[in-house]
Amino acid sequence: MDNGYRETTRDSYVERAGKYLEFAQTHKPSPDTLEKFRATLHARKLARQTINNYCIAIKSFHGMMGETVSFPFLRISDTIPYYFNQDDVVRIFSVCRNLKHYTMLNALFYACLRASELCSLNDEDVDLNALTIRIREGKGGRQAMVLISDSCAKVLRKYLAVRPALEIDGEQPLFYTDYGRRWDRGDLSRMFYHYKERAGISKRGGVHVFGRHTPATIMIANGADLRIVQEVLRHRDIRTTLRYAHISDRTKREKYQQCLVL
Repeated sequence: MDNGYRETTRDSYVERAGKYLEFAQTHKPSPDTLEKFRATLHARKLARQTINNYCIAIKSFHGMMGETVSFPFLRISDTIPYYFNQDDVVRIFSVCRNLKHYTMLNALFYACLRASELCSLNDEDVDLNALTIRIREGKGGRQAMVLISDSCAKVLRKYLAVRPALEIDGEQPLFYTDYGRRWDRGDLSRMFYHYKERAGISKRGGVHVFGRHTPATIMIANGADLRIVQEVLRHRDIRTTLRYAHISDRTKREKYQQCLVL
Protein backbone atom coordinates (compact mmCIF):
# COMPACT_ATOMS: atom_id res chain seq x y z
CA MET A 1 0.00 0.00 0.00
CA ASP A 2 1.56 3.30 -1.09
CA ASN A 3 -0.59 5.69 1.02
CA GLY A 4 -0.61 8.13 -1.90
CA TYR A 5 3.12 8.82 -1.76
CA ARG A 6 5.03 9.63 -4.91
CA GLU A 7 7.10 6.78 -6.30
CA THR A 8 10.29 8.73 -5.61
CA THR A 9 9.24 9.20 -1.98
CA ARG A 10 8.56 5.49 -1.59
CA ASP A 11 11.92 4.66 -3.17
CA SER A 12 13.62 7.05 -0.76
CA TYR A 13 11.94 5.41 2.24
CA VAL A 14 12.93 1.95 1.03
CA GLU A 15 16.53 3.08 0.53
CA ARG A 16 16.73 4.58 4.03
CA ALA A 17 15.13 1.54 5.64
CA GLY A 18 17.64 -0.61 3.75
CA LYS A 19 20.57 1.36 5.17
CA TYR A 20 19.08 0.89 8.64
CA LEU A 21 18.87 -2.89 8.15
CA GLU A 22 22.38 -2.97 6.73
CA PHE A 23 23.59 -1.22 9.88
CA ALA A 24 21.63 -3.61 12.12
CA GLN A 25 22.76 -6.71 10.17
CA THR A 26 19.43 -8.34 10.99
CA HIS A 27 15.86 -8.07 9.72
CA LYS A 28 14.64 -7.71 13.32
CA PRO A 29 16.49 -4.72 14.81
CA SER A 30 15.96 -3.89 18.45
CA PRO A 31 15.00 -0.43 19.80
CA ASP A 32 18.55 -0.16 21.07
CA THR A 33 19.79 -0.62 17.50
CA LEU A 34 17.54 2.23 16.37
CA GLU A 35 19.09 4.56 18.94
CA LYS A 36 22.60 3.58 17.86
CA PHE A 37 21.69 4.16 14.21
CA ARG A 38 20.24 7.60 15.05
CA ALA A 39 23.49 8.41 16.83
CA THR A 40 25.45 7.66 13.65
CA LEU A 41 23.17 10.00 11.67
CA HIS A 42 23.88 12.80 14.15
CA ALA A 43 27.62 12.02 14.06
CA ARG A 44 27.56 12.49 10.26
CA LYS A 45 26.08 15.96 10.87
CA LEU A 46 23.20 15.33 8.51
CA ALA A 47 20.47 17.93 8.16
CA ARG A 48 17.70 17.65 10.73
CA GLN A 49 15.09 17.03 8.06
CA THR A 50 17.22 14.21 6.63
CA ILE A 51 17.45 12.57 10.06
CA ASN A 52 13.71 12.94 10.51
CA ASN A 53 13.13 11.33 7.11
CA TYR A 54 15.32 8.39 8.10
CA CYS A 55 13.30 7.97 11.27
CA ILE A 56 9.98 8.09 9.38
CA ALA A 57 11.22 5.32 7.08
CA ILE A 58 12.38 3.25 10.07
CA LYS A 59 9.09 3.77 11.89
CA SER A 60 7.22 2.61 8.78
CA PHE A 61 9.41 -0.50 8.58
CA HIS A 62 8.76 -1.44 12.20
CA GLY A 63 5.06 -0.75 11.63
CA MET A 64 5.01 -3.31 8.82
CA MET A 65 6.56 -5.77 11.27
CA GLY A 66 3.76 -5.10 13.74
CA GLU A 67 6.06 -3.17 16.05
CA THR A 68 5.74 0.32 17.45
CA VAL A 69 8.79 2.53 17.89
CA SER A 70 8.91 6.13 19.04
CA PHE A 71 11.52 8.85 18.96
CA PRO A 72 11.56 12.64 19.21
CA PHE A 73 11.45 14.48 15.92
CA LEU A 74 14.06 17.18 15.54
CA ARG A 75 12.81 20.74 15.29
CA ILE A 76 13.48 22.19 11.85
CA SER A 77 14.99 25.65 11.68
CA ASP A 78 12.89 28.42 10.18
CA THR A 79 15.90 29.76 8.26
CA ILE A 80 17.90 28.32 5.38
CA PRO A 81 21.10 26.84 6.88
CA TYR A 82 23.19 27.02 3.72
CA TYR A 83 23.04 27.91 0.05
CA PHE A 84 25.35 28.70 -2.83
CA ASN A 85 26.06 32.26 -3.91
CA GLN A 86 26.21 33.56 -7.47
CA ASP A 87 29.95 32.95 -7.77
CA ASP A 88 29.47 29.33 -6.67
CA VAL A 89 26.81 28.76 -9.33
CA VAL A 90 28.99 30.29 -12.06
CA ARG A 91 31.93 28.11 -10.99
CA ILE A 92 29.82 24.95 -11.10
CA PHE A 93 28.51 25.81 -14.56
CA SER A 94 32.00 26.69 -15.79
CA VAL A 95 33.55 23.30 -14.95
CA CYS A 96 30.74 21.32 -16.59
CA ARG A 97 31.85 20.40 -20.10
CA ASN A 98 29.27 17.66 -20.73
CA LEU A 99 26.34 19.17 -22.65
CA LYS A 100 23.72 16.86 -21.14
CA HIS A 101 24.93 17.49 -17.59
CA TYR A 102 25.20 21.21 -18.27
CA THR A 103 21.63 21.29 -19.58
CA MET A 104 20.36 19.37 -16.55
CA LEU A 105 22.06 21.77 -14.15
CA ASN A 106 20.64 24.74 -16.05
CA ALA A 107 17.11 23.35 -15.97
CA LEU A 108 17.45 22.46 -12.30
CA PHE A 109 18.63 25.95 -11.35
CA TYR A 110 16.59 28.24 -13.60
CA ALA A 111 13.33 26.30 -13.23
CA CYS A 112 13.90 25.90 -9.46
CA LEU A 113 13.22 22.18 -9.71
CA ARG A 114 13.36 19.40 -7.18
CA ALA A 115 15.52 16.42 -8.17
CA SER A 116 12.51 14.15 -8.72
CA GLU A 117 10.83 16.78 -10.91
CA LEU A 118 13.85 17.07 -13.18
CA CYS A 119 14.18 13.29 -13.52
CA SER A 120 10.50 12.88 -14.47
CA LEU A 121 10.52 15.45 -17.30
CA ASN A 122 9.49 14.32 -20.78
CA ASP A 123 10.15 16.01 -24.11
CA GLU A 124 6.51 17.12 -24.36
CA ASP A 125 6.81 19.02 -21.07
CA VAL A 126 9.15 21.64 -22.51
CA ASP A 127 7.79 24.68 -24.38
CA LEU A 128 10.78 26.68 -25.52
CA ASN A 129 8.65 29.31 -27.23
CA ALA A 130 6.66 30.07 -24.11
CA LEU A 131 9.76 29.62 -21.92
CA THR A 132 7.96 27.18 -19.63
CA ILE A 133 8.30 23.63 -18.38
CA ARG A 134 5.38 21.52 -17.22
CA ILE A 135 6.06 19.44 -14.14
CA ARG A 136 4.17 16.88 -12.10
CA GLU A 137 4.34 17.49 -8.39
CA GLY A 138 2.85 16.26 -5.15
CA LYS A 139 1.22 12.99 -4.12
CA GLY A 140 -1.58 13.25 -6.65
CA GLY A 141 0.62 14.00 -9.62
CA ARG A 142 -0.59 17.61 -9.86
CA GLN A 143 0.72 19.59 -12.80
CA ALA A 144 2.30 23.02 -12.71
CA MET A 145 3.98 25.32 -15.19
CA VAL A 146 7.38 26.73 -14.22
CA LEU A 147 9.37 29.48 -15.87
CA ILE A 148 12.77 29.24 -17.51
CA SER A 149 15.08 31.99 -18.69
CA ASP A 150 16.10 32.79 -22.25
CA SER A 151 19.59 31.48 -21.52
CA CYS A 152 18.22 28.21 -20.18
CA ALA A 153 16.01 27.81 -23.26
CA LYS A 154 19.05 28.39 -25.47
CA VAL A 155 20.93 25.60 -23.72
CA LEU A 156 17.92 23.27 -24.02
CA ARG A 157 17.65 23.97 -27.76
CA LYS A 158 21.32 23.11 -28.24
CA TYR A 159 20.89 19.90 -26.25
CA LEU A 160 17.74 18.78 -28.06
CA ALA A 161 19.34 19.46 -31.45
CA VAL A 162 21.94 16.72 -30.88
CA ARG A 163 20.18 14.33 -28.47
CA PRO A 164 18.31 11.41 -30.09
CA ALA A 165 14.78 10.87 -28.78
CA LEU A 166 14.37 7.65 -26.80
CA GLU A 167 11.16 5.95 -25.71
CA ILE A 168 11.14 4.35 -22.26
CA ASP A 169 7.94 2.75 -20.94
CA GLY A 170 5.86 4.61 -23.50
CA GLU A 171 7.36 8.01 -22.68
CA GLN A 172 10.15 10.12 -24.14
CA PRO A 173 12.25 11.32 -21.18
CA LEU A 174 13.96 14.65 -21.59
CA PHE A 175 17.05 13.25 -19.90
CA TYR A 176 18.20 9.63 -19.97
CA THR A 177 21.43 7.97 -18.95
CA ASP A 178 24.08 6.45 -21.20
CA TYR A 179 22.54 3.08 -20.26
CA GLY A 180 19.15 3.97 -21.72
CA ARG A 181 17.16 4.56 -18.54
CA ARG A 182 15.75 7.56 -16.77
CA TRP A 183 17.96 9.46 -14.40
CA ASP A 184 17.08 9.02 -10.75
CA ARG A 185 17.84 11.19 -7.74
CA GLY A 186 20.90 9.15 -6.84
CA ASP A 187 22.38 9.59 -10.33
CA LEU A 188 21.67 13.31 -10.23
CA SER A 189 23.17 13.74 -6.78
CA ARG A 190 26.39 11.97 -7.76
CA MET A 191 26.66 14.06 -10.92
CA PHE A 192 26.15 17.30 -9.02
CA TYR A 193 28.70 16.49 -6.32
CA HIS A 194 31.22 15.62 -9.04
CA TYR A 195 31.00 19.12 -10.52
CA LYS A 196 30.77 20.78 -7.14
CA GLU A 197 34.07 19.12 -6.20
CA ARG A 198 35.66 20.06 -9.53
CA ALA A 199 34.60 23.65 -8.90
CA GLY A 200 36.46 23.58 -5.59
CA ILE A 201 33.35 24.31 -3.51
CA SER A 202 33.55 22.81 -0.03
CA LYS A 203 30.46 24.35 1.58
CA ARG A 204 27.57 22.05 2.38
CA GLY A 205 24.67 21.54 0.03
CA GLY A 206 23.53 19.17 -2.68
CA VAL A 207 21.01 19.11 -5.52
CA HIS A 208 18.10 20.49 -3.47
CA VAL A 209 20.21 23.38 -2.21
CA PHE A 210 21.36 24.12 -5.76
CA GLY A 211 17.92 23.90 -7.39
CA ARG A 212 15.74 25.40 -4.67
CA HIS A 213 17.47 27.31 -1.85
CA THR A 214 20.08 28.94 -4.06
CA PRO A 215 17.90 30.51 -6.79
CA ALA A 216 15.44 31.69 -4.13
CA THR A 217 18.25 33.24 -2.12
CA ILE A 218 19.71 34.97 -5.18
CA MET A 219 16.30 36.32 -6.21
CA ILE A 220 15.68 37.73 -2.74
CA ALA A 221 19.19 39.19 -2.57
CA ASN A 222 18.57 40.93 -5.90
CA GLY A 223 15.37 42.52 -4.66
CA ALA A 224 12.62 40.09 -5.71
CA ASP A 225 9.39 40.37 -3.75
CA LEU A 226 8.65 37.42 -1.45
CA ARG A 227 5.32 36.83 -3.17
CA ILE A 228 7.07 36.44 -6.52
CA VAL A 229 9.54 33.97 -5.02
CA GLN A 230 6.62 32.08 -3.49
CA GLU A 231 5.04 31.70 -6.93
CA VAL A 232 8.27 30.73 -8.64
CA LEU A 233 9.07 28.06 -6.04
CA ARG A 234 5.40 26.95 -5.88
CA HIS A 235 5.19 27.26 -2.10
CA ARG A 236 1.59 26.89 -0.96
CA ASP A 237 2.28 28.71 2.29
CA ILE A 238 4.10 32.05 2.37
CA ARG A 239 5.63 30.97 5.67
CA THR A 240 7.77 28.52 3.76
CA THR A 241 9.10 31.35 1.61
CA LEU A 242 9.69 33.53 4.66
CA ARG A 243 12.65 31.30 5.50
CA TYR A 244 14.53 33.41 2.96
CA ALA A 245 13.62 36.69 4.64
CA HIS A 246 16.92 36.81 6.55
CA ILE A 247 18.64 37.23 3.19
CA SER A 248 16.39 40.18 2.46
CA ASP A 249 17.30 41.76 5.81
CA ARG A 250 21.00 41.36 5.07
CA THR A 251 20.59 42.90 1.63
CA LYS A 252 18.56 45.72 3.15
CA ARG A 253 21.44 46.57 5.51
CA GLU A 254 23.99 46.51 2.68
CA LYS A 255 21.86 48.74 0.45
CA TYR A 256 21.18 51.08 3.36
CA GLN A 257 24.88 51.54 4.07
CA GLN A 258 25.69 51.98 0.39
CA CYS A 259 22.93 54.47 -0.41
CA LEU A 260 22.32 56.57 2.70
CA VAL A 261 25.53 58.56 2.55
CA LEU A 262 26.21 62.32 2.79
